[in-house]
Amino acid sequence: MKVVSFLPAATKMIYDMGLQEYLHGVTFECPKEAADQPKVVRCILEGKNYSSIEIDRIFSASKAQGKSLYWVDDELLESIAPDVVFTQDICEVCNIDTVCTETAVMKLSKQPTLVPLSPNNLKDVFECAITIAKALGKEEVALKYLAGLQNKTDYILDQLRANRAPLKRIMLMEWIEPIYNCGHWIPFQIAAAGGVDMLSNPAGDSIVTQWDKVVRYNPEVLVIAPCGFDQIRSLEEMQLLTSKAGWDNLEAVKNKQVYIADFDMFTQPSVGTLVEGIEALACMFHPEIFKADKHLSKKFINYNQSVKTLKTV
Repeated sequence: MKVVSFLPAATKMIYDMGLQEYLHGVTFECPKEAADQPKVVRCILEGKNYSSIEIDRIFSASKAQGKSLYWVDDELLESIAPDVVFTQDICEVCNIDTVCTETAVMKLSKQPTLVPLSPNNLKDVFECAITIAKALGKEEVALKYLAGLQNKTDYILDQLRANRAPLKRIMLMEWIEPIYNCGHWIPFQIAAAGGVDMLSNPAGDSIVTQWDKVVRYNPEVLVIAPCGFDQIRSLEEMQLLTSKAGWDNLEAVKNKQVYIADFDMFTQPSVGTLVEGIEALACMFHPEIFKADKHLSKKFINYNQSVKTLKTV
């Protein structure tokens, strides 16, 4: 069986479950494990270092013109002749959607089975792992994989209860300019880590959120994890937030509880990375209870730490 993944999260889960022998093609932004795989999907933003504002403008213009940011290497896809193609319908900015995929697949001599993965909440993401494994005839592998991850989230919950940890008032930003709140599965990650984000949109799209609303909400902990940005990339745009009126008066800022985090723990919806995100959030919300190990400590940083420290983490 030959599989092509048009979705980085699907690629990540395939590798996490040890099923990469079936994988024959990926997107340009799939995780490092798939670096040697043929790149079937490309993007006009690929290799560019656009700012948050520029990316938002490019996407808005593309959407208004009915165009996609992505395209498929038709010749490469034809040569692979996949049996299964994993795709999504969650975000037109993050990944190629099912409509574009269907258009490319229609041209193929051999018609593969399209398997859309479009989770809305954390439970849905867990079920996506089963969907992937089922498509490969390996459902039992997914069940073992998920059981191990469930043990990690159960441990966090047990520790929160044992320590009577207070629920922290959180905001997680999915984008800096314009500011986007968090949606889909991220509010569920926040809840699993001992927080609540009242500006979020659980199981729905993230939306533009006005700064004055953030100021009135006044989060205790502010997590900044723009989609597609690592810590250093996010830090380059922090002045867009720190220059806003009322920034210094936020409780999170005054108490030095502003964190910069790698996007792949939140907006890359593979089960393993999202559970890693829950572990990281627990360390941010309740550092008196949870401590990050060497690996996890590289995935987020307190904003008050220096740029020099960030680059050496």
